[in-house]
Amino acid sequence: MAQFELILPKMGESVAEATITTWLKNVGDAIEAEESVVEVATDKVDSEVPSPVNGTLVKIIADVNDVAQVGTAIAIIETNEENDSSTTPVAPVKESVAAAAVDIEQQVASAITSVTGSEGIVKSSNGRFYSPLVRAMSKEEGISQSELDVISGTGKEGRVTKKDILAYIASGKLQPVATAPIAKSAVTAPITKTEAPRTAPAVIPSAGDEIIEMDRMRRLIADHMVNSVRTSPHVTSFVEADLTKVVQWRNKVKNEFQKKHGEKITFTPIIMEAIIKSIQDFPMINVSIDGTNIIKHKNINVGMAAALPSGNLIVPVIKNADQLSLLGLTKAVNDLANRARNNALKPDEVSGGTYTLTNVGTFGNVMGTPIINQPQVAIMAAGAIQKKPAVVETPEGDMIAVRHKMFLSHSYDHRAVDGALGGMFVKRVAEYLEAWDLNREI
Repeated sequence: MAQFELILPKMGESVAEATITTWLKNVGDAIEAEESVVEVATDKVDSEVPSPVNGTLVKIIADVNDVAQVGTAIAIIETNEENDSSTTPVAPVKESVAAAAVDIEQQVASAITSVTGSEGIVKSSNGRFYSPLVRAMSKEEGISQSELDVISGTGKEGRVTKKDILAYIASGKLQPVATAPIAKSAVTAPITKTEAPRTAPAVIPSAGDEIIEMDRMRRLIADHMVNSVRTSPHVTSFVEADLTKVVQWRNKVKNEFQKKHGEKITFTPIIMEAIIKSIQDFPMINVSIDGTNIIKHKNINVGMAAALPSGNLIVPVIKNADQLSLLGLTKAVNDLANRARNNALKPDEVSGGTYTLTNVGTFGNVMGTPIINQPQVAIMAAGAIQKKPAVVETPEGDMIAVRHKMFLSHSYDHRAVDGALGGMFVKRVAEYLEAWDLNREI
């Protein structure tokens, strides 16, 4: 027999850790190669981790709700081969786990040891283990060690889980505690003596109100949006584009397009193509800010906001979108949208975007003021296409005609993009759409 470390794999660009959400196998279960063993969640997407070997699960290292670092062992699988080149001795497993634990402790040390009005939350107390997530939440909510020790845990072996912390907070049992000195031996990072005051007032539910706990994705979206507004001074410019030619062309070719290519052509890839051309004309829209530096991206990676059945939002990314034809964009948009709805996106497919398009017209909205998807500096919202009377210039003079109109809303980070650039960019997108070739081949 030999033992194999199941390593938490790289989960995508810039993702360094993941939270264990569900073990799909129990200790003692047989596992086949490529069979999923555990579900994990990052701040971008949920994924399953498969086993690369056949064997039996003999040890779970990272429990549910634990935060594991990419590249560290989360379980041990016993294989039937004595000298399998892919196996690793158990001793290094223990060393890697210890190193991972030290690394995690260093990352959350300041958050754990700087609780206002309470002592630092320790890793274990009274025989109970507290995961990094639980300790960090306790710090954030001002829950003292003494309070944490008496919270009823619903996790494995009575451990306190995230749901237990949230239930405790919702019960209103948080008690003020006297300030106690923090022992110097417990300090691994500079101590922050005070926390920023809460800006949102407490909400007291009325009789009959329903309290719905945010799911993990909704909490991440909330944090991401608040961070974006705090980070970027948002400015939004609007242009009303005449999409009459686009609408006429699509109505003419959509049936043949689907018959020939097996894909439905929507307005999203058409608008995306105009955005890509405009980025090539104004490359300083395709940037990010790093401190006092502006990073001008070589690749044009366009994100597309997609609504999920749960009501949450995810932004899959089309990499190197400028290298795709309209057919290629159509295939990419349809594929990513379908897999987003089925929760089948890969971590790499929701990261690395340099510009984002959100189609609020899908919900009948005529315009919106979208929030920038950090670390990008701009995002465009496409509104609903509506028939409107408009003045049309003809050789015979001006006349009133029915036209298909759509508002484009362009939000941008005023630190990097001034009004002139932001306004010219959205105007250029409209110009490309208005100049659509009615005889364009499919």
